[in-house]
Amino acid sequence: MNQRVLHHDAASANDATQAHAPSGGTVRLTTAQALVRYLAAQRVTTEDGSGTEPLFGGVFAIFGHGNVAGIGEALYQHREALPTLRAHNEQAMAHSAIAYAKAHFRRRMMAVTTSIGPGATNLITAAALAHVNRLPVLLLPGDVFVSRAPDPVLQQVEDFHDGGVSANDAFKPVSRYFDRIVHPAQLLNALPRALRVLTDAALCGPVTLALPQDVQAQAWDFPADFFTPRVITFHSPAPRAEDIDAAVAHLRRARRPLIVAGGGVLYGHATDALHRFAAAHGIPVAETQAGKGSLAWNDPLNAGALGVTGSPAANALAHDADCVLAIGTRLQDFTTGSNTLFTQADVIGINANPFDGLKHRALVVEADARLALDALAESLQGWHADRTWTARAHKLSASWRDTVSTLTHAPQRDTVLPYEGDVIGAVQRSSARSATDDIVVCAAGTLPAELHKLWRASKPGAYHVEYGYSCMGYEIAGGLGVKLARPAREVIVMLGDGSYLMMNSEIATSVMIGAKLIVVVLDNRGYGCINRLQQACGGAPFNNLLDDCMQGPLGAPKIDFAAHARALGAEAEHVANIAELEDALQRARAADRTYVISIDTDPARTTNDGGWWWEVAVPEVSARDTVRAARSQYDAQLAARAAPADPSDRPGHIDNE
Repeated sequence: MNQRVLHHDAASANDATQAHAPSGGTVRLTTAQALVRYLAAQRVTTEDGSGTEPLFGGVFAIFGHGNVAGIGEALYQHREALPTLRAHNEQAMAHSAIAYAKAHFRRRMMAVTTSIGPGATNLITAAALAHVNRLPVLLLPGDVFVSRAPDPVLQQVEDFHDGGVSANDAFKPVSRYFDRIVHPAQLLNALPRALRVLTDAALCGPVTLALPQDVQAQAWDFPADFFTPRVITFHSPAPRAEDIDAAVAHLRRARRPLIVAGGGVLYGHATDALHRFAAAHGIPVAETQAGKGSLAWNDPLNAGALGVTGSPAANALAHDADCVLAIGTRLQDFTTGSNTLFTQADVIGINANPFDGLKHRALVVEADARLALDALAESLQGWHADRTWTARAHKLSASWRDTVSTLTHAPQRDTVLPYEGDVIGAVQRSSARSATDDIVVCAAGTLPAELHKLWRASKPGAYHVEYGYSCMGYEIAGGLGVKLARPAREVIVMLGDGSYLMMNSEIATSVMIGAKLIVVVLDNRGYGCINRLQQACGGAPFNNLLDDCMQGPLGAPKIDFAAHARALGAEAEHVANIAELEDALQRARAADRTYVISIDTDPARTTNDGGWWWEVAVPEVSARDTVRAARSQYDAQLAARAAPADPSDRPGHIDNE
């Protein structure tokens, strides 16, 4: 890997930032120069606490007429302190930047700059992804001229009713903080505000600073001390004593508590605290997609994945729990089974963001996960969940681990196509160290469900699946960002043929910058996941698998993914079965560049174990019997959810009065 570009020395970056900053007074810079210098000056304590390193790992850039002259020149001047990485697609490079921050548990991040017009609007999907997943990324799209003298410029979007609107206003609903810099002096307020949002556990998400191209080039006398290197303090709230007391009272009344571990456990560096807390009080733990890896897969109290893509162990415990401690989770519908999975349990929401904490009518503890767990542990000394409940959790969890082993080691038949579980097993068997060192990256389709159930994550960060936005196309670009963040670890991107075709250009970027990935493409000839959902809702197979799509006289093409990947500079091969896949994975691990392996898989077969109801609206009126039957089942589920929960029906209910 290109060490100079990707892993610039912290000390040299610091020196480069200070070299041009006078000790006092002012320094005359353009807006773009001041912006870049400020970003380069921000530091963060290293993970081992031995020193500092840059907060921003670099800037992804695709230049155009809206940013090449301003930001482009500024980035060139500071390319040693703040590396610039070129990508091939604006949405993809933002995905890479977001994945970089997620892999660093939100303690380091990247910026992204584009031109105006399509370059900017290509970032909108990535901004929404970061917003949904509560992940930091700094978006720096170019904008039209503030002077309006040359309006309309190339690529300018004109609003017929508001002359102040540009394409960048589309970022407002998907940004945690948005600002349009119309004068250089505004950076003095906008940049500290942006940094606070990016580094605050409650506010965290995408920040957009729209940069009109004439203002980028405008000069101003900035205070020199504005660019003094500073070490960032990450902001996380401590719990209030009264909130802890209320949560303790709920837990002490509970006999069958369950912990739901979300992404906030990882971002709050609370995994050790979670392990201690669960073990001390005998509480089983179920993991969301974002929280998977909070406990080691073989921890006796780890019941596995929860919800629609959940394990039978976790879902059984959630269904019977009388108290759910939801830590750092958004409680989205896949976690709660569309609000049907633990409706009769008291919910305690521990979250730095009260908007997320109060979901499911929870008692809110607005706090950092680690601080809250430590406070609860201190107040709950001597308390333990019902011993039979803990024993049941141990038994269910152990049984599920055995099932996972069976599913991922199933004997293969040449006459039957493998499915995702077979491929996951092969990947995990391909290295004796894979259980601890590999990082799997995925985002959409069937694979997130199978990985959530079957991937064995031994430590935090081993599981990197974007499922808040479930964005097809994130996978390869996200894998690149993970590799930039964790260059010493093997990053294995697993994705379907649909996602590969949607966005694959960053294979070329990974080769160019020496960020090696292993990419496993599961080719089921279409959108297999949605095809199954379509039929589950009574629909006919239509427009999902290639065979069911409108076709011309030549029919649907047989796509050679290996040949395509080789054309992008990667090494690649297609394999016929799981045995060949295992051999290919060894070659991939030994390779010096990104290695792509494709394998044909079954679009219909999935893991039957586990799962829960997920609400997908079925048409009330249809000429098809299958749709009417599906609607009848849907109505029954709606009626069951709407039935008022009677706390006295809860197994082993203890009257709170």
